[in-house]
Amino acid sequence: MPNVPVVPMFTEQGQFHAGGHINLRGNINGNIAYSFSDHIAGFANASTLSTNGTRKDVDQKLWEAGIGYFDVFGKDKKRIFEVYAGFGKGNTDKTYKDITYDGPVIKDLIDVDFNKIFIQVNYTSEKKKDLKLFGSKHPLNFGTALRLSHVSMTNFKLNGVDHPLEDNVLIEPIFYTRMGLSKNFQVQYTNGMNIGLIHRNYMKAGNTVFTLGVVYNIGMK
Repeated sequence: MPNVPVVPMFTEQGQFHAGGHINLRGNINGNIAYSFSDHIAGFANASTLSTNGTRKDVDQKLWEAGIGYFDVFGKDKKRIFEVYAGFGKGNTDKTYKDITYDGPVIKDLIDVDFNKIFIQVNYTSEKKKDLKLFGSKHPLNFGTALRLSHVSMTNFKLNGVDHPLEDNVLIEPIFYTRMGLSKNFQVQYTNGMNIGLIHRNYMKAGNTVFTLGVVYNIGMK
């Protein structure tokens, strides 16, 4: 299950970004970022997912950290380019169930630890459009993020028995829209795809990104 990539939209040194996002499947994401100079920034992400279904239960935890470069360009300096590289670790527990007349019966138990390395490119336009809502104008920002990740298992147990490890290369094109609520707060809608480039039996791309969240920025002009 993919997490929400951090897109801080930094323009200069000393800016801080924090965000929290959630979707209907119970995937909760949080991220923070800080610009150490006029072009260098670092970030950290964390996400958790816990769902109980008729045929499958899923529990996943993931954290990430990275560093990158950002710059502004264009005639009015209203376009922002960011590129980040990072590393992450996570764990996924899955329980597959068969439905019988006597109720659900556990079929398979999967426990996976994994590492993740990735590179991510963000492009955002600061040229704002206004949305009129309840008599007030709210500025809108639009942007895209493209992330390429290599995810590799470090531990894989199937029904308590060690199983051959797998890896995969995932590509995630993301699109997001932010609506300003105040000087520092914005609401963010994120959607996108998650595509596995290698055929695997277990290490496959999860659901698409579809979240709603709140973003808080300090030091933004």
